[in-house]
Amino acid sequence: MSAGKVVGLILGSLVLAVGVALLFGGGGLVAVNLGFADSDGFLTLAPADLERDTYAVTGEAVFEGDWIWWWRFPTTVRIRLTSVKPVFIGIAPRADLATYLTGVPHAEIEDLDFRDYWSDRTWTMSYRDLLGAGAPGLPTEQTFWRASVHGEGTQTLAWTIEPGDWMLVMMNADGTRGLDAVGSFAAHVPWLLGLGIGALVVGIVLFGVGLLVILLIARSTRAGARDERPRPEAPATEGFPLTLRADMTDAPSPALWLIKWFLLIPHFIVLPFLWFAFCVSWILSFVAILFTGRYPRGLFDYNVGVLRWTWRVGYYSYQALGTDRYPPFRLRAGGYPADLDVPYPERLSRGLVLVKWWLLAVPHYIIGAVFQGGGGFQSWGLVFILTIFAGVALLFTGKYPKDIFRLVVGMNRWSYRVCAYAALMTDAYPPFKLEE
Repeated sequence: MSAGKVVGLILGSLVLAVGVALLFGGGGLVAVNLGFADSDGFLTLAPADLERDTYAVTGEAVFEGDWIWWWRFPTTVRIRLTSVKPVFIGIAPRADLATYLTGVPHAEIEDLDFRDYWSDRTWTMSYRDLLGAGAPGLPTEQTFWRASVHGEGTQTLAWTIEPGDWMLVMMNADGTRGLDAVGSFAAHVPWLLGLGIGALVVGIVLFGVGLLVILLIARSTRAGARDERPRPEAPATEGFPLTLRADMTDAPSPALWLIKWFLLIPHFIVLPFLWFAFCVSWILSFVAILFTGRYPRGLFDYNVGVLRWTWRVGYYSYQALGTDRYPPFRLRAGGYPADLDVPYPERLSRGLVLVKWWLLAVPHYIIGAVFQGGGGFQSWGLVFILTIFAGVALLFTGKYPKDIFRLVVGMNRWSYRVCAYAALMTDAYPPFKLEE
């Protein structure tokens, strides 16, 4: 694979990732707008108890600073309190409110906890108590309020956010200690739905562009591979349909393995993007197999190429230390001591696709976690530990123990068979053996 194609894959994966993020974000905004808006268009939280043995409870009304956003796209907040005693709700400049409450015991809302909100519509607040010995003046007599309401029963303050540095305060209207009320908070955000729909539209476009780039590169890579050598079109009739090659033609350097982690940094940068696109390809292939029984050929070749690329990097590094030849930046087969191939299946079971990648593969996942440590060539599994033993033997004797080599290659073969099965590339169940 040329440098241009590698860069194209990275850019395509980035665009795809941004598209996925916008799809989730936009969908979340639309869902919140449709699911939480009341008849007046306010996004409303369920009422919560507001009980504190202080003179006042304060909270942030907006972000600090003069945010032009609030001026161009106005948002209205609504605070509603219900109490047996007359209550006061006010919005004031932070500096004025701080002066008013200097030396007065009060509580600041530090955090809102919504962990139980989706199950039983309850949420709580955590506070920071500020101690003092004084008492505040009557809030109704102060002149610095930007907006305020007070009275008996239920009181509602609706305020359109303005640029500035504001604070919210809730207290008894007579200035006495001990606030005991039920409060609800809401916001009218008229631009939220449009923002969510816009994010969805842009996300769909970016997702399509990123996916198209990846598919075009995979298609061109497949065409190049077809020119070099033919690919089998049907699964093997005997054995598991995955070939993992590991040739040790020359003894590895005794000490080079100590710095291979550094030499492989370019691959470690590229591989996460390849695997992100692999996951997206898996989702698309899952849907295609479920409805058609066929694995899209371009996606199949790309995913096999990612497994091949990963195995080459692992064979060079700490999955085997089997060669000192630097792994190439390409998806196609051939030209390297380590290789991997899976024959393309013409048909796949539409029913197995629902269970084989999670339920049926569970025994292999347990064994694979022992072999690979749960995270491939960068993990502390049995493969990594044995490879380090082999590296130490290389360092002091100049020879790679053959038994360790056969064992680590066999465990890698097992792991990649399971990966191919979980990636929906075959219906053949992976055998419980290390050899071919």
